[in-house]
Amino acid sequence: MTIQIKTVVVTGAANGIGKSTALRFAAQKYTVFGADLQYSDEHRETLEAAEVTCLTADVRDVNSVESIVQKAMEATSQLDVLVNNAGMGMVKQIDDVSEADWDVVMDTNLKAAFFGCKAAVSVMAQQPSGGSIINVASNAGILPRSHDPVYSISKMALVGLTKSLALCHSKDRIRINCVCPGPVENTQMIEENFVDRPDRQQVVRELIHASPLARAWDRMISPDEVADAIVYLASEGAGMVSGTAIAIDGGKSLGVPPG
Repeated sequence: MTIQIKTVVVTGAANGIGKSTALRFAAQKYTVFGADLQYSDEHRETLEAAEVTCLTADVRDVNSVESIVQKAMEATSQLDVLVNNAGMGMVKQIDDVSEADWDVVMDTNLKAAFFGCKAAVSVMAQQPSGGSIINVASNAGILPRSHDPVYSISKMALVGLTKSLALCHSKDRIRINCVCPGPVENTQMIEENFVDRPDRQQVVRELIHASPLARAWDRMISPDEVADAIVYLASEGAGMVSGTAIAIDGGKSLGVPPG
């Protein structure tokens, strides 16, 4: 029996959730294309050792997003999975948000995912097997947060985009889902929490304390835990799963935890 090797594109693959996801797919023998603005030498070496093709791309540019899909198609003639993972945070109140601030967050977190979906759908709709798209949102996309309203808006919109496109393209056998992580350790975004905070461990304690399960286990979420959920959503076992938003946040989006 011939085993069909599947092709996956992962944006924001240079570190954190994207890197873990690319490596998870590579371990399952997918042909993996990672895309990011830049890679550290160490992370590029790790990804390439796992046979991940490291592409350089700015997902805020539509042409760049389209080129990622085109390069995967040129190499394998198929696209089975797209993971729209590239994203950025912004901790600012509305009075401090400029038009440029708004644009860079929306372009990175929402526009990039929309046009990534558009490029992928145009290919997947022509394939007998359809395809799977997973968007990386946030628990801020489920429950708004007071310290980063623009980020919350972008991720709520991404959850809405996921559900809307899942409904539109079920007829094409394309499944579209999203994951909604809480604070994940060893990511570029979480490192922003430590800027101008001299006591790193105190910040870690605050992040753990905000999620009831994280508090119970006394640890943060790992990138691999999010990656495992993404790989599941891309799998045949999730063949009837579409339009879902899976919270991987230690229960943070459930509400106010017990004291």
